[in-house]
Amino acid sequence: MSVLSQSTISKKISFSGIGIHTGEEVKMNILPSPPNSGIIFKRIDLNKNNLVIPNFENVCEATLCTTVSNQFGVKVSTIEHLMAAFLGIGIDNALVEIDSQEVPILDGSAKHFIKILKETGLKTSDVPIKLIKINNFIELEEGNKYISIDRSNTTLEIEFEINYKNQFIKSQKNKVNVFEDDLEDIFNSRTFCLYEDIEKLKKIGLGKGGSLDNAIVVKNDRILNMKGLRNKKEFVNHKILDCMGDLYLVGYRVIGSLKCRHGGHSLTNKLLRKVFSDTRNYSLLEIKGKNLPHSFINNRLNLKSIA
Repeated sequence: MSVLSQSTISKKISFSGIGIHTGEEVKMNILPSPPNSGIIFKRIDLNKNNLVIPNFENVCEATLCTTVSNQFGVKVSTIEHLMAAFLGIGIDNALVEIDSQEVPILDGSAKHFIKILKETGLKTSDVPIKLIKINNFIELEEGNKYISIDRSNTTLEIEFEINYKNQFIKSQKNKVNVFEDDLEDIFNSRTFCLYEDIEKLKKIGLGKGGSLDNAIVVKNDRILNMKGLRNKKEFVNHKILDCMGDLYLVGYRVIGSLKCRHGGHSLTNKLLRKVFSDTRNYSLLEIKGKNLPHSFINNRLNLKSIA
């Protein structure tokens, strides 16, 4: 990622599909947006009070997906895969029109979002990007769940570990550099669940649109999907994908080093709320410069604090 100016998509693109939790058909358009507008969701099935900002402070539910709402109670859910795609491609500004509450799940990963966004291309402005740089080490622990974030000089690192009693998933761990690594495996990794949890999900009103076409289902020592896994670490890689999307709810690209063990949407959101509860924990930086390979922040960049 080498462009240091804010970007949006070059033209309108559309997606359609089913919501994995609502089971409803949904159509979604993504439109170009001007610099400094950020990512905005617009519920076009509603006539008023229909703008929702995907910000960590607007997260109203984080059980198995991330849901944001506005002050009028209007919600948009399962936004994490799309937000991860925006972060991965480098999209700072976009208007997302959606005619239902839930973003379409497509194949359960960010693969199709990434493919269409890349094919469409970006429109780059003359306005410099802004970054959030983590200044202090912050951590949270809930039982066996743990998450922390610390400073990083040049990039966003995510290290994630999962440990399941299930004999097929078992333990997996991976670490990525979001701005420098090839993230194809991350973007292609699908959401997953245990077979024995399907009925539990339905009882609480979730997973109504789930199927083997949009989720990996694990039963005992095997998966029920005929084509198998897309990569050896698909389970933990999907957790990293979710984490990327949830981190982008900061509103800017983050420079920091995150570590998580057995976490998820809720723990990531709690970490962000703790980080931003004290202005000493972070700096908002505006980048002044021209194209540089990979890293955003080094001695060659002119960093102007705007916090």
